[in-house]
Amino acid sequence: MLYSLAGEWQASIENGACVPIHLPGTLDENRIGGRDAGQNQWSPDGVQIKKGGPILTRLTRRYTYEGEARFSRRIRFRLPAGERLFLEAERARCLRLLLDGEEIPDFLPPTISTPHVFELTGRWRGEHEITLLSDNSYPGLPRDAIVYSSAATDETQTNWNGVLGYFRLRTEKAVFLESVRVYPAGGQLTVKADICAAYPWSGELSVCSESLKDAACLPVSVSEGRTEIVLKNLPLREDAARWDEYEGKLYSLCTLLEGAEEKTVLFGIRDFGANREGRLALNGRAFFLRGEANCAEFPETGHPPMSVEEWTEILETYRSYGVNCMRFHSHCPPEAAFSAADQLGILMQPELSHWNPTDAFESDESFSYYRTELTGILRQLANHPSFVMLTFGNELIASGKGHRRMDALLKTAHSLDTTRLYANGSNTHYGQLGCDEQSDFYTSNRWHEQYLRGTDSNMRGHINEAYPSAAANYNEAMESLRESYAKPVFSFEVGQFEVLPDFKELQEFKGISDPANLRHIREQVKKKGLLPLWEKYVEATGELSRIGYREEVEAAMRTKQLSGISLLGLQDFPGQGTALVGMLNSHLRPKPYAFAEPEAFRSFFTDRLPLVLLEKYTYESGEILKAGLQIANFGKVPLEGEVSYTLLGADVRITGTLKRVCCPAGQLKDAGTLCISLPSLQRPQRLELTVSLEDISNRYPIWIYPPVKPVCPKAVHEARRLDEAAVAALQAGRAVYLSPPSTAKALPQSVKAQFTTDFWSVGTFPGQSGAMGQLIDLSHPLFRDFPTEFHTNWQWWPMACQRAAILPEPYPAIITEMDSYAYLRPMAQLLECRCGNGRVLFSTLGLQDLQAYPEARALLFSIYRYMASGEFQPQQQIALETLQTLVC
Repeated sequence: MLYSLAGEWQASIENGACVPIHLPGTLDENRIGGRDAGQNQWSPDGVQIKKGGPILTRLTRRYTYEGEARFSRRIRFRLPAGERLFLEAERARCLRLLLDGEEIPDFLPPTISTPHVFELTGRWRGEHEITLLSDNSYPGLPRDAIVYSSAATDETQTNWNGVLGYFRLRTEKAVFLESVRVYPAGGQLTVKADICAAYPWSGELSVCSESLKDAACLPVSVSEGRTEIVLKNLPLREDAARWDEYEGKLYSLCTLLEGAEEKTVLFGIRDFGANREGRLALNGRAFFLRGEANCAEFPETGHPPMSVEEWTEILETYRSYGVNCMRFHSHCPPEAAFSAADQLGILMQPELSHWNPTDAFESDESFSYYRTELTGILRQLANHPSFVMLTFGNELIASGKGHRRMDALLKTAHSLDTTRLYANGSNTHYGQLGCDEQSDFYTSNRWHEQYLRGTDSNMRGHINEAYPSAAANYNEAMESLRESYAKPVFSFEVGQFEVLPDFKELQEFKGISDPANLRHIREQVKKKGLLPLWEKYVEATGELSRIGYREEVEAAMRTKQLSGISLLGLQDFPGQGTALVGMLNSHLRPKPYAFAEPEAFRSFFTDRLPLVLLEKYTYESGEILKAGLQIANFGKVPLEGEVSYTLLGADVRITGTLKRVCCPAGQLKDAGTLCISLPSLQRPQRLELTVSLEDISNRYPIWIYPPVKPVCPKAVHEARRLDEAAVAALQAGRAVYLSPPSTAKALPQSVKAQFTTDFWSVGTFPGQSGAMGQLIDLSHPLFRDFPTEFHTNWQWWPMACQRAAILPEPYPAIITEMDSYAYLRPMAQLLECRCGNGRVLFSTLGLQDLQAYPEARALLFSIYRYMASGEFQPQQQIALETLQTLVC
């Protein structure tokens, strides 16, 4: 029998005040606590956070408190004769129980990731004063590692204090089934039942399930206390359905204690592990892990939801973007999340509440606590087929002692449960030590110095450092890695492409969080006069972000032995300098722009995809487009048929087919070579290449330019510097093309840009320039012969990676380089103006030095054509002295 303890309690904190509080709930939700002064404010190494002012690097808690809180209430409850009584709180921090002032010991080892249980049998007399001592300062536990983690950081979840989830009294018989855990493997079940007895007991234990060939029965004798009974090798029916990706087939198993009680649990039948090639495999089939990192961003409550319904909505949102696996960054969500994932067929990868980038597990209190947390999670979540992997924390760094303890924890995990995979950490040592041979899988951004993702915090990686293609992969890194490690590998926290903040979200903050950081950004944007254009800025950065994510995903999919990719992220992270990297805002709602539509992201974040290995995206008329073709089939059935292709443009339509191909499930298959003679065009065009097989297809943008040799018109004076000749030309009323080399020396007031938007946030990585991509004036006549969107795309790569001038004040530009919200500097790569008697087109693109690229030749040709035409009539006036500050 269950008796809810939900309702009004009395709370008191260190100031001595006693106020009502509704439990389950937190102090924040009950408006108890003081001002958030940023004591737990995150900051990167070497960056000092100013205290006392508004918090600008994360959301602000409206109420905050760290320390012991007392929750008291008189409870009247009649305990049936001969039965046992337990008090349970599903989630809390450090929790102690006093019954009429007497402390009650824990019935189960407590952790912040598992329920707190106390037995009151023998002490209950009908009515008592119950007091809970809830402490979120974690006495006796590794506080710093916990508070740094997503489980308790104020950057997202908050270090809340209170009680969450079910909060109740529970009665049991004197002998009862405390736990039943079901472990499917290889067509059989192992059932582990914990019998908790108040006295020695003998009888029969029986189990039955629709999934089993036969019921099983076992005579047992137990002594007082807890006894684990194991029933091994129970054969499953051959037609029993498997739990699988996006297929949440569940069975019930009923366990009966003769003359005592029965317990029914839900479970799913699935085999999860590695196949012979060292890839992650589900039910023996290699699949492509499409992960997303959840960092416990719940700005309305400051804590994760506790109901299955809420988690179903969350996971369905992720699934709509193509996600099949949720990684929970340094935290473990409540059991409701796993129940929802079981039903939806979503894979789950929780972590211990651990982020220690210095000395993980080296203190005795750390090792002891995390061993308890690991054991508790494995026991509590044993019956959830969605729970497939676990690591011991995020970006852990340890000495030899810490690593020996990691090995001991891996042995503990394997001894408790062999149906899941475990690793000593996610991105342990940032990949610099390589793979841990004891871990069942390896997830990192790199292997030693070789990258497993396309962009890194210092803008390293092929997306910003190599001329763009659709053929990049990590085969070389994987081949090196495979010389010493044969287990599954998938990449870590891929993407992190910042999107400028959408201020529409401000109206959604109605709960425990105050978005002072977002309001501050909006005030600065308004002060700079950017509000009228801001939504276009958001849209342009979002479109570029999605382009970067697509390349990250497809590069991973093109890598032969890589098991998948784990993103960071689809959801805005409101802390760590305000890292707004998402297609979804921090409230998990799609941003109201086309770039954030789930269908657009899911078109490449999927299990089956044709991959054209384009060597480049830009071609000259008459070239031969020759590219290998691969079919990534990580679905559940083979694909077979002819591959068809279409190259389509305004006045171009080329179609064809390749030979028939059979693509088994769980493989990346070579499927021939495309060979297309590109048409001779008089004007540049953007075309779309579509490749299809059965019901799957993929689309690529292709730009074709007629061969040109740009020559500066006689009517235009071309200058690399504002020298005497350029000034004289202006005084004479001539048109001047001012195009200095795109170097820091030639452009003293400039920043180095890159193709992508910035990485995560400049608040976290202040070494990056903050450049956020181009906003291009589509209506400008210069682009009549240079096809472009309003945002950066692949044909802009050589130019986008040049410098951008920092202007002394905002000027309308043909190409604006958008800046991080941290700086909001007015910047441009191409602008026009009147200067003195003349007219200037000012470029920081260094096009004269990029003439090896057809797109650069075409753009320079278009600039020359425009400047020689009567359309070159700029309206804004910029003083010569101003231009002279921009060019050396």
